[in-house]
Formats: sequence, structure tokens, C-alpha cells
Amino acid sequence: MGRSILQFTGKIAAGALLLAGLSASAQGPSYRRHRFSIAKPLTVYFMDVEGGQSTLFVTPSHQSLLIDTGWPDHNGRDAKRIMAAAKQAGLDHIDYLLITHFHTDHVGGVPNLAARIPIRAFIDHGPNRETNDAVTEQGWKKYEAVVAGSHAKHILAHPGMTIPLAGLTATIVSADGNLIASPLPGAGQANPYCKGAPTYPADHTENARSTGIVMQYGKVRLIDLGDLTKDKEMQLMCPVNKLGQIEVYVVSHHGWFHSSSAVFVDGIAPRVAVMDNGKDKGGSPSVWDIIEKSPRLEQLWQLHYSDEGGQKHNVAAPYIANLTGGSDGHYIRLSAYPDGRLVVFNSRTGKSTNYPASAH
Repeated sequence: MGRSILQFTGKIAAGALLLAGLSASAQGPSYRRHRFSIAKPLTVYFMDVEGGQSTLFVTPSHQSLLIDTGWPDHNGRDAKRIMAAAKQAGLDHIDYLLITHFHTDHVGGVPNLAARIPIRAFIDHGPNRETNDAVTEQGWKKYEAVVAGSHAKHILAHPGMTIPLAGLTATIVSADGNLIASPLPGAGQANPYCKGAPTYPADHTENARSTGIVMQYGKVRLIDLGDLTKDKEMQLMCPVNKLGQIEVYVVSHHGWFHSSSAVFVDGIAPRVAVMDNGKDKGGSPSVWDIIEKSPRLEQLWQLHYSDEGGQKHNVAAPYIANLTGGSDGHYIRLSAYPDGRLVVFNSRTGKSTNYPASAH
């Protein structure tokens, strides 16, 4: 008798979930239009590429999106670290490789990585715009050679397009200096932090051309804007917040002062932030203070202890993957569940921190 009641109750619950999903999809884009399993997280690996960037997203359906590849040279160090994460995730290929921009700490590892694992599609903003910098131009040309020599798709990013990852929404919000014209679903409210905000001069480097993405899996929203600069942040935030609130912030520009203005960080109000800084690159005290004081923050995580930050502007040791003087390649792994729960794992300590689903 009890078993029959449980079966009947389960059928009612399943029907309610189905009807809720159909109703939400009829209302327009939202996380509810996707099928997802409460038991399966979106997994994100923040690799230590010594002050560059490389972040691997693995969906519950086992699709992969890699954002940037770290530096060249160093005997293939960064490609090896990416491969270690890919192996842990059970990947034998990368579905999408998104290059935010063509600075060498983001694009430099492409040739080394492409020699180790198949890449099915490359996404970028188009040609390098910082042609007066020889190193950047060289990095772009090497990247172009890899793309031309592959059988992979080459996708030109533009604001508003989505990357076809099953079970979640991944929207490009910035590319080649252009930004989304309309707010994302659920966003568009006036941003109170814009009042009295400073203006910032236009950045003319590849940083301002960064391809940025907002991902939504269930109730969890994640943002990675590469090295997008403060002048572009203001256009996304004022007078209305086009992005809405974010649960997970991949801290822009390694935590350097060129990005992460207070107007932007307070506007997206992350619960968890992960800074892909290096020992002697990123982690500016001014940015650290802004993130630490943001209205919903539960924890800032760092890939490295920041020499620039010093004793007063680094988080406690349990939340740092690589401590001062260390260069051991420890990573941070985040698991995002559709109900809003987050779990962050530090490979150095072997311990995880749980963040329950937010009530808001």
C-alpha cells in the first residue's frame, strides 16, 4: 500500500514539473524551459595557468566549453593542466573552444592544446584589433593557423547569439567591442549603483574586444567576460542592468584594476567569485575590496596568493588554490546544481565548501 502511494505521489510530482516547464517555456526564455536533473551539476574547472585564463565547463550531458587556453611555451605546461582537467571530466574532445581575445595569456596555449585533444569548434570575435602589438599579432596568427589547419567549425561571436549546449543557456553578451542591445531575460532594472558613478576612458586594446558569456543552468547564472574593461562594464550596467544578478562571477581580467568596477560588481551581486590571478599578476587591492564588499558575496576564491594584495588583500588560505611561493598547478572546481546549490572544491586542500541554494 505504501509503495503504491509513493508511486502515485511521484507521478503527480513529475506531472507538476512537466506542466511547470511547459508553462514557463510559453512565457519566454528562462532556465525552466530546459530539462535538467537535480542530481547532475554543471561542473566548472578553473585551471591554474599562472595568471592567464583557462576555464572548462562540462555540462550534465557531457558537452564541453573551454574558455581560453593560458600561455604558450613552458614545455606545454598549461595545455598539460587543461588535459588533466579534461581527463578528470572524462572528455576525449572539446566541443567548443571560446577565445575571449588574442592576448597571449588567453590564446597562447591553443597550438599546444590542439596537438593533444580534438577541438570540434572554435569561437572568437574575429581578427585581432591590436595590430600595433607584435606579441598579440603573433599569438593571433598562430591561432589562425591552428583553426585553418583543422576540420573544426569556426564560429564568429556576436552579442545575443547562444552556444548550443544542451540543458542550459549560454549567451554571448560582448564581442569585438559590441554589447547586447537589450537586457537578458529577467534583467533590465534600473541600476541604483549608477548614481554618481565615474566615467572611464575607452580602452583600445584587445581587452575591450573580449567575448563575454552569461550561462544559466537552472537557478544558477555564471558570467565570464574575459578581460572586458570598465568602460564596457558601464555600458552593460547603466542606466539599466542588462545582465541581472549573477551567482558565480569569474573575476574579469585576473582581478586587475582595469576591470571589476564597483558599479558592475555590485550590480551583478555574485554569491561566489573565482579570481584566476597569478602570484604576481592580478589581485589588485582595489578590486579585492570591491568584490569582498559586494552585497550578496558569500566567498571569494583565488587561484593564487596575490603578491600585490599582500596580507590585507588575500582571502584565507582554505580559499586559495596555490599559496605564496607555490606554483603547483592546483585548481578550483565548482559544481553548480539547478536548484541554486553550489559546491566549490580546492584541489590543494582536498576539501569542498557547500553553499546552499539562495532563498532569493
